[in-house]
Amino acid sequence: MSVEFIAPSNFPEKPPENLTLESTLKDLAVFNFQIEASSLAKDVARLFQSHPLLPGVILTVNGEFLGMISRRRFMERMSRPYGVDIFACRPILALYQIAQTDTLILPEVALIVMAAQRAVQRPPELLYEPIVVQLAPQVYRLLDVHQVLVALAQIHQQATWYISELYYNLSVIQSELEAANSQLKTANSELYRLANSDGLTLVANRRCFNEYLDKTWQKLGEETAEISLILCDIDFFKKYNDSYGHQAGDACLQQVAQTIVEAVNDSAGEVSEEMLVARYGGEEFAVILPRTSPKIAVSIAEHIRVSVKKMAIENINSPVSPCVTLSLGVASTVPRPTTSKKDLIAAADRSLYQAKDAGRDRVILDAIKLNK
Repeated sequence: MSVEFIAPSNFPEKPPENLTLESTLKDLAVFNFQIEASSLAKDVARLFQSHPLLPGVILTVNGEFLGMISRRRFMERMSRPYGVDIFACRPILALYQIAQTDTLILPEVALIVMAAQRAVQRPPELLYEPIVVQLAPQVYRLLDVHQVLVALAQIHQQATWYISELYYNLSVIQSELEAANSQLKTANSELYRLANSDGLTLVANRRCFNEYLDKTWQKLGEETAEISLILCDIDFFKKYNDSYGHQAGDACLQQVAQTIVEAVNDSAGEVSEEMLVARYGGEEFAVILPRTSPKIAVSIAEHIRVSVKKMAIENINSPVSPCVTLSLGVASTVPRPTTSKKDLIAAADRSLYQAKDAGRDRVILDAIKLNK
């Protein structure tokens, strides 16, 4: 009998650590037991008895691979009535020819996952038959299916851990992205606000006024709805600056702007769409009133005038009043192909100068000229 055997005491009971989906049969320990097919069956029995972990033996003929007989098939045949009497003193080839079954032969580069799949796809009676691993031409080893399944379980555990880590990392990344998006939205909102608001008074700037008037004019023109515009000018503001200084003048502009916003908000119930308060020029402010009739626009303008005057901001050199006052021009129209937003602005500007010429601290409506 020719028996080749390597390190019997070091056969692993579990696969190596850190197996992955890319691990192959080369990463697993294999059994290197080969006997000539002419060896007696009783010698093979002693071999199995000496090595209880041995799943089978490889049979060769003159050193050439013949096949494999598993411990289970060998013992099953030998344990039958008269099995020992029949086979013990006969070459193992005789038993092999009777008990021969399909052998699963895989290259050492085969993935462990694939090998496990191929093993369990075999008929039930072959499920626990060892796998023959081909290392090179005419170089074969045995691999216990149990070791493959244990290795597969480890790979599954590693893959599950990896996936859970991946999901965790993805959730962290997603949270960071959401936080970054939130910060970006906040930053964009702040940039939009800065780009569209007056730095001193914090109301809309002239750029925002123009964009909103363009959009509103087109929308209301399609619906044949009214739009009104109020232009407000602080009376004798140059005298105020000369009397109290530019810092006081800036503070006055801020107070007036805030009061106009509050007065317009007080009138929000009279207007069905969002109104816009903007700084139109140095001491001029504008209020766009969508879907607002001339009558309501004048009412809102009067409320603004009274509210600013009630602040009682001292303007001792004003010929009109000892406190800061406003002159307001109002214009209303329905956007038509024959008119433009420039016509609306021009009408409001005319009414503003009429208010100044009439003595200031008043509201003048100029809607008739615009609609002719």
